[in-house]
Amino acid sequence: MTTLTISSLTKDFKGTSVLKGIDLTMQSGEFVSLLGPSGCGKTTLLRCIAGLESPSGGTIEIDGTDVTNLPPEKRHLGMMFQSYALFPHMSVVENVRFGLRMSGEKSKVEQKALAVRALERVQMGHLADRSPAQLSGGQQQRVALARAIAFEPRVLLLDEPLSNLDARLREDMQIELKELHRTLGLTTVFVTHDQEEAMSLSDRIVLMNGGVVEQEGAPAELYGSPKTSFAADFIGAANLLPASRAGAVATLDGASVSIPLTHAGADGAGSVMLRQEDLRLASAVGTHTPVGVEIVTQVYRGADLVYVVELAGQRVRVVRPRHEEVLPAGPAALGWRDGSALWITG
Repeated sequence: MTTLTISSLTKDFKGTSVLKGIDLTMQSGEFVSLLGPSGCGKTTLLRCIAGLESPSGGTIEIDGTDVTNLPPEKRHLGMMFQSYALFPHMSVVENVRFGLRMSGEKSKVEQKALAVRALERVQMGHLADRSPAQLSGGQQQRVALARAIAFEPRVLLLDEPLSNLDARLREDMQIELKELHRTLGLTTVFVTHDQEEAMSLSDRIVLMNGGVVEQEGAPAELYGSPKTSFAADFIGAANLLPASRAGAVATLDGASVSIPLTHAGADGAGSVMLRQEDLRLASAVGTHTPVGVEIVTQVYRGADLVYVVELAGQRVRVVRPRHEEVLPAGPAALGWRDGSALWITG
């Protein structure tokens, strides 16, 4: 099993700082997602780990050995790219065998056996003699994954491998990736901009923003206790309402609406975070819906409906199950689950 340690890692491109002192430790067998918007540095960090980019400063260690200046082929890492990068003139099994052949560490017979074994692990052994052109997008994805794990790498690196798949196939492959990780136990670093993907796959999420780590932790921790407004908005698209805090109560800016707070925090200006699913919406003001609002519109999503309401000059999103009464545009009332309001100052 393998640990991966990144210390004070920086990367500059033509005077622009892309990574600004990254410190991370990935435990043996852990599935870690690097999550964030385009340009946050997550792919650059992955490429530095792989040896495809040279960091400007800092170190990368695998099991305590400094690999910062080693070429990719000396790091014994498996990598799967977004484009899959399969060779069209090679059969499926030869594509998988390619990395083994380049390393020269195994005999031809051993290389073939390892390639076949990797294909069987991703349920592609029966298509070993096909060409990539004869495969669907999902099958090509599995072949690329088989190639990445064929030589039993110390760390598996995945660069947005599911982004080219349609929604249903992406969901299927998330399940297969999770099961493969459970079976192989590989230390895995997964790059994605999709927060739902990161939430469903990861033991730990590293949320990046502007070349730094904004927050890291288990999916439930980042979702339930975001430390900054960026984290709250990126993970789960929370409602963030400007407010002022005094003790255990926040008062929304521009309205006489007070919201009890159960978490500690300093008095002053900040934002109240309310998750869409923690809000209640009704046709009239009542015990559990004390605040008058205006329903602007609604979006039907199958399993639920998303309502957009106006409160204190802010647009607020509310999720309600499809089996509840459908409310028309116009006056309504809003409430929230006890203890669900979180105070954020960052």
